[in-house]
Amino acid sequence: MHFELQHPADQLVMIMDRIYKYGMTTTSGGNLSVRDDNGDIWITPAGIDKGSLTRNDIMQVKPDGTVIGPHKPSSELPFHRDIYRARPDLKAIVHAHPPTLVAFSLARRIPNTHLVSNASLVCGDVAMAKYAVPGSEQLGRNIADEFAKGHNTVLLENHGVVCGGPNLYRAFMAFETLDFCGRLETDAAKIGKARSLTDAQINLDSSKAHPPMDSFVEHRISSEECAGRRDMCTLIHRAYDQRLFTSTQGTFSMRLSDGSFLITPFMKDRKYLEPQDIVRIKNGMSETGKIPSRSALLHKEIYDQHAGVNAVIIAHPPAIMAFAVTEAEFDSRTIPESYIMLRNVKRLPFASSQLDVAGTAASFSASSPVLMVDNQCVIVVGDSLLNAFDRLEVLEYSAAAVIAARSIGPIVSISPEEVKDIEKAFHLE
Repeated sequence: MHFELQHPADQLVMIMDRIYKYGMTTTSGGNLSVRDDNGDIWITPAGIDKGSLTRNDIMQVKPDGTVIGPHKPSSELPFHRDIYRARPDLKAIVHAHPPTLVAFSLARRIPNTHLVSNASLVCGDVAMAKYAVPGSEQLGRNIADEFAKGHNTVLLENHGVVCGGPNLYRAFMAFETLDFCGRLETDAAKIGKARSLTDAQINLDSSKAHPPMDSFVEHRISSEECAGRRDMCTLIHRAYDQRLFTSTQGTFSMRLSDGSFLITPFMKDRKYLEPQDIVRIKNGMSETGKIPSRSALLHKEIYDQHAGVNAVIIAHPPAIMAFAVTEAEFDSRTIPESYIMLRNVKRLPFASSQLDVAGTAASFSASSPVLMVDNQCVIVVGDSLLNAFDRLEVLEYSAAAVIAARSIGPIVSISPEEVKDIEKAFHLE
């Protein structure tokens, strides 16, 4: 999908639908805008159901203040205008009230964007704007003052968050990433003390280069490959909808019968990924004209070392990542399904997956199909794409259950004898 080629009204409807359906705003809450090259501000309307917006509901506000459209523009149009005046480089604004970020705004705290490696790069330095009445000129000045300092992401005291960007998708990325950081931090606080990354560690990850691969031109696409591309997109969309990863973070791959494999592309929106976006890797070469995930060499190494692995998923779901950013140990011996699917979850130091590709790949075994990399990700393998995805779901659901149980009382794990009974009943190695 070429998001940037869509009309501003269509962009606003698409992103607001996404925000609303993921429970990140209410029927009447939140507003989005895009400023086009003519200086017109396209903005969501006031008092219209955010769950059923159409392109005809979007309001157009001309530079001279003329309003075009069937409704009133959002009551918070003043702060959108103030931000655009303060920051001519910004072309889009997202404002909404996701519960987690509202919680941080009530506590007057900014979520820690240094718990995982890419978040601070997406969000930048996050500021806090002083409280003022919604829709007031004072609120507009308070927010615009923070944007004028160079911030692109601003929490509003007792209110919500505002993110700006060079386009609506980039603004949404910052919004979504900050919400992920907030959810991760609150989960981590329930099980231990969160461990932040240093600037050097963050720079190490940001400097990760794309794999050096020659390219090849595909002249024939088999029915197996067509099915693989389709199935990957179906499960990637499902994973995104279940918030197992964010827009551009999270990688799927699957092996084809000829030894080549399919992998997700670099920096493409997972929500709308299409079969033609998927990249094929063959004989160490990448499909021409496409940029594969930066972890492509790790996927290749896993396939080279493990003949029984036919799918790999790298993700960072917030519940299991709460364990990855603290010293808390994740034990799969909680419910039978968790142990059957996950077995022994190994833990690796930060950046292992890029600094020691061969060693990371060698860490997998039949009894360890899941790796947790501190402050970075989890890596799940399976004998099929569905098997790997099932493991990822079970991993996140199990982690969420353990975190919830911590607030109820001491956790009682399955005993060693009961584990042996499970291994015997399910023929586990």
